[in-house]
Amino acid sequence: MQHRITVPGPLLDESGHLIEKGYALSQIRQYDRSRVRASRFRLKEWDYYCICTDRFALALTVADNGYMTMDSISMLDFEKNSQVTTSRMSLPFIAKRDLPFSSASGNIRVCGKGYEIHFDNDGKSRHLYGQMDRFSGETGISFDVTLTDAPEETMVIATPFPKKPTAFYYNQKINCMRADGTVKFGDSVYQFDPSEDFGVLDWGRGVWTYDNTWYWGSASGIAGGVPFGFNIGYGFGDTSAASENMLFYNGKAHKLSQVKFEIPSADGKDDFMSPWKFSSDDGRFEMDFIPLMDRSAKIDLKLICSDQHQVFGRFSGTAVLDDGQKVVIKDLTGFAEKVRNKW
Repeated sequence: MQHRITVPGPLLDESGHLIEKGYALSQIRQYDRSRVRASRFRLKEWDYYCICTDRFALALTVADNGYMTMDSISMLDFEKNSQVTTSRMSLPFIAKRDLPFSSASGNIRVCGKGYEIHFDNDGKSRHLYGQMDRFSGETGISFDVTLTDAPEETMVIATPFPKKPTAFYYNQKINCMRADGTVKFGDSVYQFDPSEDFGVLDWGRGVWTYDNTWYWGSASGIAGGVPFGFNIGYGFGDTSAASENMLFYNGKAHKLSQVKFEIPSADGKDDFMSPWKFSSDDGRFEMDFIPLMDRSAKIDLKLICSDQHQVFGRFSGTAVLDDGQKVVIKDLTGFAEKVRNKW
């Protein structure tokens, strides 16, 4: 079942329950933090941007996870096989975030000792800029990137959690935004080309249960001479009303049903750097994935744990649009991840 939400209105009722479950192509339902009926430690809010090219990628996170805030910068160089991720965390009563209720417009500005991150959104373009003095040892990083040409249709999903009526996840993925700008890391300067480089926004607001695992994949590029991208994922909540699997072709969304991540294993463990496969139950999404780099992180604080593997690589295969048109993909750079959080 793929239930599409078409009626505008609030996301939550006065009891903090989702009014309607399913997917949409825009934020037709309005999120309002004052309607949340759960402990503040269960509320998770974040804006995550990833701007990915064939040569390198920049990822930026501003998050309020209830028990802590996190501001993060990741820089990955596929040609040099190098990666750096540096995060700054604070207690929520020290650095409260108050992230916007909508992705349509609004600014996010965070700063701390030796760093600042700005996400300025005037409704037409997104200006991402900032710096961190000691990003890698004594070496600093700065970035100034503008994202434009957001597609007309996006992936939006309202997901409930079983047996917890006040828990929910409201998520939007905006693929295929053209990227223009630079990253300066030490003596290296990285340039984004808006004719071929794209960014994605992962906008998330929700009340989560304690222990969850998710799978997520995303890529944006050019296919058939027009912008093409996809969002795939599953693993948490009750997705009986809809999945988050969707293709994007020249600004329009094409809904998929279920997509399976086939992660290879070795010695009883996930082998993230061997080739993956992806397949859909309707045959409309069939991809091979050749990993380039695993951006992994593991935190174990007993009550709070996180095991993350965001694997960047090249997708090749076929995707079928709603009208039956087959899009052939060859070496499209993107990422696929498996993340388990106890939070």
